[in-house]
Amino acid sequence: MLGQSYALDATWRTLLKDLGLPTADILRRAGLPEDLFLRPNARLPSPDYYRLWQAVEAHVTDTPMPIRIFDVIRAEAFSPLLFAAICSPNLIMALRRVAQYKPLIGPMAFTVTEGSDTIAVQFRWLDAPHVPPASLVLMELLFVVVLARMGTRTRVNPLLVTTSAGPSDLVHYQDFLGTALTPGNVHGVTFSMADATLPFLTENDHLWAAFEPELRLRLVDLEASATLTTRVRAVLNEAVPAGMLDMASVARRLGMSKRTLQRRMEQEGTSFQSVLTETREKLARHYLRNTRLPATEISFLLGFEEPNSFYKAFRRWTGATPDSLRRGERQAGRA
Repeated sequence: MLGQSYALDATWRTLLKDLGLPTADILRRAGLPEDLFLRPNARLPSPDYYRLWQAVEAHVTDTPMPIRIFDVIRAEAFSPLLFAAICSPNLIMALRRVAQYKPLIGPMAFTVTEGSDTIAVQFRWLDAPHVPPASLVLMELLFVVVLARMGTRTRVNPLLVTTSAGPSDLVHYQDFLGTALTPGNVHGVTFSMADATLPFLTENDHLWAAFEPELRLRLVDLEASATLTTRVRAVLNEAVPAGMLDMASVARRLGMSKRTLQRRMEQEGTSFQSVLTETREKLARHYLRNTRLPATEISFLLGFEEPNSFYKAFRRWTGATPDSLRRGERQAGRA
């Protein structure tokens, strides 16, 4: 399935050249065809892609691979999606564009949450039971920091970087990020709103206008191949904070009737209500861990009519209260 694979393009050949790595040896080590990078629109299923990544990592021994990549990579080596992000007016818009089109790169969800004085991004991999290499997770976290720095031509440092894929070599990463790596259950980066609104010197509306139509077409093709449950989950991640929790609204966003949506989700062994509940819980955890929003405001963002209903639902989901979970996360971060 397209949605369970990773895109490969000519940027891989450029990257390996810039890293000074032997392409043929790496493909052989990963058990992949030697002409792989010459194939148009090539994609790899998750296990193959992770082997490729690990084969590259085995050849990079002087510096952690994610840092080494960003030491040598140039803007023109990015794929069209990532290069298009550089054309944005600021980091906020760049992150929104990446969130929208990130599924074109691989089976990842990229969530952007804006607070009053911060903006947080969070990665989730959608190809379970496969587990991405820790260095790939760290590379994605570093990427959003690099994006901010490339666009502003300023050393933007995030306020917080959390991950469960903590490296053994913390010093290199913390020097690169300008902040500590905090252990956590989510992979995320938080910036100050002041940094997120710094103008990108690389803004280019004409170039973005040239990229966007092709990206939209590719996204339509990708969504057509994804399961309906995955598509519903993606819509709800945006729709719930906007107050659209009803099945009819989601069905309209997906271009189908409510009855068709219900029937097809039943065929996939789930229901709209169960996916909605799952989405609300995940968003609640995200807001509590990555923002300073009070629980009453989070309750509103999740579509509860009054805070008590949110507190009861949260205790049912987690066995804890929103406030106790937030305190626990803060204590874990200080430990």
